[in-house]
Amino acid sequence: MRKLDGRLAILSMLVVVLMVTGGLVSGGTYLSLFNLQSMATQVPEIGLLAIGVMLAMCAGNGGIDLSGIALANLAGVASGLVMTQFIPVYDAPWLFTLCFTLGAVVVGILGGLLNGLIISRLGITPILCTLGTQMLFTGLAVVFSDGRSVTIGSPDPMYELGNGVIMGVPYSFLIFLAVALVLGAVLRFTPFGMRLMLTGANARAADYSGFAKRRIFTVTYTLSGALAGLAGVIIAARNVNVKWDYGTSYLLIAILVAVMAGVRPEGGSGRIVCVVLSAIVLQLLSSLLNFIGLSNFVRDFAWGALLLAFLAVGRFQLIERLAAGIASGITSARVPRASKG
Repeated sequence: MRKLDGRLAILSMLVVVLMVTGGLVSGGTYLSLFNLQSMATQVPEIGLLAIGVMLAMCAGNGGIDLSGIALANLAGVASGLVMTQFIPVYDAPWLFTLCFTLGAVVVGILGGLLNGLIISRLGITPILCTLGTQMLFTGLAVVFSDGRSVTIGSPDPMYELGNGVIMGVPYSFLIFLAVALVLGAVLRFTPFGMRLMLTGANARAADYSGFAKRRIFTVTYTLSGALAGLAGVIIAARNVNVKWDYGTSYLLIAILVAVMAGVRPEGGSGRIVCVVLSAIVLQLLSSLLNFIGLSNFVRDFAWGALLLAFLAVGRFQLIERLAAGIASGITSARVPRASKG
C-alpha cells in the first residue's frame, strides 16, 4: 500500500508539472477552458480500456486483456447496425441512445464472458486467448460492417453523451469517474476485490483459501468486456460513427496507462485511482506534444519507448523505491512528533 501511495504522489506531481509546462510552452492556451475540456473528453476512452487491462493484470496468471479496443469497436458496430435499423434515430433520440448504449454494453459483456470462460475453463493463457479473440472481434466487426464505417448519427442525447458538458466538465468524463469510483469501491471493500487481489498475488494461497478461482477469472474478464463496451459507446457518441479499425494504438496506450499506474504484470497489486491519474497524465503529455508539433507517428514511437522504459525501470524497482520513499515521507509528515520534556 505504501508503494501505491508513493505512486499516487508521483502521478499527482506529474499532473502539476505537465500543466505548468504546457501553460509556459503555449503561452496559456494549453490551460484554456476549451483545451482542458477537449482533453477531458478524450480521457474516458483510454481510461475505461486501461481499467479493463488493470483488472486482468491484477488477477494474475499472466493476465492481460489484448482484446479491449477490438471488442469496443465490435460493440459499437454491432449495436449501431441493429439500432439504426429498428429505432428512428432522430424521431426517438432518447430511446435510440438508451438502446444503443445497452446493446453495446451487452456485446462487451458477452465478449468478456467468452474471454473469461476460455481462460478459466480451458486453461488457455490470457495473452494467447485475448490475442485470438482480438482477431475474432475485429473480423466480426469487418464482416458486419463490410469494412466501412457505420454512421450512428448525432441525436441530441447521443451528442451530449460524447461531447456535452455540465458545469464545464464533459459528461463522458463524469461517467468515467463514476465507473472508476464504483469499481474502486468494489475492489477495496467487497469479498470479490479481496479475492481478486489475493489470487493475483499468491495463487497457491488462494487455492488453500478455497476461492473459486475460475469464477474470479470469469467475472474479471466479463467486467473488462463491459468496460470495453462502454468505451465503444463513448467512441461512437464522440465521433458520430464507428469503424472496425478505430484506435489502432489504443491497446498499447491502455497497457502503458496501467503500467504507469503501478499495476504489477505479475498480478495482485493496483489501484484504480492511480489508473485514472495515469490516463490524465498521458493525455496531458499527448496534448503537450501536439502543441510542440510532433506527428502522430512520433507519438506512437514515444508511447512504445515509454512503455519499455517503465517496464525496464520497474524490473529494477527504481520507481518502487522512489514511491516508497515519497510514501514514507508522507506518512512521517502525518505522524506528529512527541514533544520533548
